[in-house]
Amino acid sequence: MTFRPRDARRNPVILGLLFALALVAGCSKKDKVDPPAELTKLRETIKVQKAWSASVGGSAPKLRLGLGVAVEGDRAFAAGHDGDVFAYDLKTGKQLWRAQTRVRVAGGPGAGQGIVVVGATYGDVIALDSATGAVKWKTRVNSEILSAPAIGHDFVVLRSGDGRVHALAVGDGKLAWSAEQPVPKLSLRGVAIPAIAGDLAVSGFDNGRVMALSLRDGATAWEAVVAPPSGRTELERLVDIDSAVQVVEDDLYAVTFQGRVARIARDTGQIWWARDLSSYRGLAVDEDGVYVSTADGQVVKIGRRTGVEMWRQDVLKNRRLSAPAVIGGQVAVADLKGYVHFLDAATGTVTARVSSGSKPVSNPPVVAQDLVLFMNDAGQLSAFRIVSPRS
Repeated sequence: MTFRPRDARRNPVILGLLFALALVAGCSKKDKVDPPAELTKLRETIKVQKAWSASVGGSAPKLRLGLGVAVEGDRAFAAGHDGDVFAYDLKTGKQLWRAQTRVRVAGGPGAGQGIVVVGATYGDVIALDSATGAVKWKTRVNSEILSAPAIGHDFVVLRSGDGRVHALAVGDGKLAWSAEQPVPKLSLRGVAIPAIAGDLAVSGFDNGRVMALSLRDGATAWEAVVAPPSGRTELERLVDIDSAVQVVEDDLYAVTFQGRVARIARDTGQIWWARDLSSYRGLAVDEDGVYVSTADGQVVKIGRRTGVEMWRQDVLKNRRLSAPAVIGGQVAVADLKGYVHFLDAATGTVTARVSSGSKPVSNPPVVAQDLVLFMNDAGQLSAFRIVSPRS
């Protein structure tokens, strides 16, 4: 978890806060940080196979960036920190093309409508042809891009680090509209991936709000407060929504850091239920439940319609879990050492463990067909398949 100050060089309040953070970081050796839970020997009850793996290269930066995996049709796309974008055959992992953007890619890719889009540290946005990797268009926004865009209904919708949502035309990248939310003085270093829900663009923000905007003109349809900031210090008031809002039929699901997880009506923004929970990684949803990777490394299942907690698994506590993914009746999460753990969606029991490499996985996995894809922070991409239950 990394904090992102706002205009620290020009704001003495933030400078003081950063100094306080430095004091916390350098506290006495007597002050102990809870260590990650040790992994114990596991009797696996399902068989998981690594279908293929690949590396997108590029040296990993010290600060968390929003690079992950995108899928369109039978192709998977990924980008490295040095600006190269790759396309792979989803079934075999065969590299289909490689494109050099020559920018420091920090967010993406997003894929849809025949294009693959990445964003860069200095606000560059580049769209590539998903079939060939050829550049379709380039444009720029005035802030860092730290998450993948959403693509649909002839728009590329992306979040920038200054609290803005931008809608670009799929065909040429021209700005159609932009909207913004106030940005707190201090936030986590991350930006929520926007989502397209019908004729709305939906995103969470660093102030604990979810906003829905008309795709046509950017007009605000509604705003919902998932978790209001509370507390006396800027640290206590952190309520960032740093993960994608999940869209399921007529409902949206969002979770905040130091706040709540909530079910929200897509058409009105009414909150149907909310529970106290903290996550900066995110959640996944299936027909039955909402699965959350909490800030302290637990996995929690909540009834999708009721908001009632159904189970909580804490054997992976403090292992800095990725967002979860649901596949084949299992919940898959990766940890700080690159292990991918599979939990039974009905009970929370750990059923299998495989390795995606030795590095952490900060960005959300993607489920496509019978595969779940993880990309770790060193750019190693792994595709896993549940083969069969073990006898």
